[in-house]
Amino acid sequence: MANYDVIIIGAGPGGYVAAIRCAQLGLKTACVEGRDTLGGACLNVGCIPSKALLHASHMLHEAEHNFAKMGLKGKSPSVDWKAMLAYKDDVVGQNTKGIEFLFKKNKVDWLKGWGSIPEAGKVKVGDEVHEAKNIIVAPGSEPSSLPGIEVDEKVVVTSTGALELGKVPKSMVVIGAGVIGLELGSVYARLGTAVTVVEFLEAITPGMDAEVQKTFQRTLKKQGLTFVMGAAVQSVAATKTKAKVTYKLLKKDTEHQIDADVVLVATGRRPYTDGLGLEALGVEISERGQIKTNDKWQTNVPGIYAIGDAIDGPMLAHKAEDEGMAAASVIAGKHGHVNYGVIPGVIYTHPEVSNVGETEQSLKEQGRAYKVGKFPFMGNGRAKAVFAGDGFVKLLVDTETDRILGAHIIGPAAGDLIHEVCVAMEFGASAEDLAMTCHAHPTYSEAVREAALACGDGAIHA
Repeated sequence: MANYDVIIIGAGPGGYVAAIRCAQLGLKTACVEGRDTLGGACLNVGCIPSKALLHASHMLHEAEHNFAKMGLKGKSPSVDWKAMLAYKDDVVGQNTKGIEFLFKKNKVDWLKGWGSIPEAGKVKVGDEVHEAKNIIVAPGSEPSSLPGIEVDEKVVVTSTGALELGKVPKSMVVIGAGVIGLELGSVYARLGTAVTVVEFLEAITPGMDAEVQKTFQRTLKKQGLTFVMGAAVQSVAATKTKAKVTYKLLKKDTEHQIDADVVLVATGRRPYTDGLGLEALGVEISERGQIKTNDKWQTNVPGIYAIGDAIDGPMLAHKAEDEGMAAASVIAGKHGHVNYGVIPGVIYTHPEVSNVGETEQSLKEQGRAYKVGKFPFMGNGRAKAVFAGDGFVKLLVDTETDRILGAHIIGPAAGDLIHEVCVAMEFGASAEDLAMTCHAHPTYSEAVREAALACGDGAIHA
């Protein structure tokens, strides 16, 4: 048995970042992880492998559709699916080994196995019990399904199975038009799969800016994705090689069926807290299965903290990382900071989609006076040069103070561009501050500046 200042349960983005920061702050630290590799779902079966496949399939799309326009002539590459998966696995391996190196560098002990908390101040891993003055619970989340749907990860799959299919399917039904469904649906559509997305609501990417939703769906349709909106899935009947999805159109109250080689269930995720022993300890859990915490990420049981997907807020790796660093700071006697109003969201399709802060709908619901500054990528020279002129940058600013309240981007490198707005919002900047900052030409970032200019006297190139 070893004694620690802090033991973190879970080595996903929140857990491993918390462990490294705890060690950097001089705390004797251990991290519990039952996988063979560190990084949690994000690095192993989520964020990183999906981005590898998105990149590879986008390169294929460019070769098939845009190379000839640039004078790059020749036969388009064929898809070697096994080689593509090997590339994906190599990317994952590099990242997970990198975290192992960081643990050794910062003297974080990896306690291999699945952890539970038999009592406050103790963590059990296998047959061993370790003592800790503080425990950070960072178990992450798991895919959630619909009632009556059995997932076998071969024909009916979650995101995990979709990242390692035996072959590229001829047809796929994606249940759910959220981030995961649209990203993986895009991958397979580029690889030649006939993809149909079935969504319960009338708009894709729930909670996103309505104008972005419409533009995004229109773009994905051009890329070959088919959408069935306002549809409630009734059942999924699977054989060894096929599946039949039965759904009901809510407005018409009519039942329909669609056959597919693979069905991807992308209906969200839920906190993974099974087996931790939290309920026996009296840790408060919400109706949604989330661990309740205060503004210092402390649970109601002294010495036990919780972060990431297992607590309230968006299930995003970077949100978990921020909470991990903040909780570590609190344990070390410092101030922990997370600005929940400035957490960006990104969808890594092509074009990318990103957002931060308020939407027009949320501002209207609050009764706040705002103005909109918008600029299309068709007016951006760099974007036009690389066939990426679809989309726009949209800033929402306070009418009286000109303070930036939110931003919504659909277009090239949207996932990177959003961060200059995040920094501006963190410092309480106005649209004029952003507009008066010189931006290099020709870059995609000029579109952000033009949107800021549009909040004042007007954009120059629109």
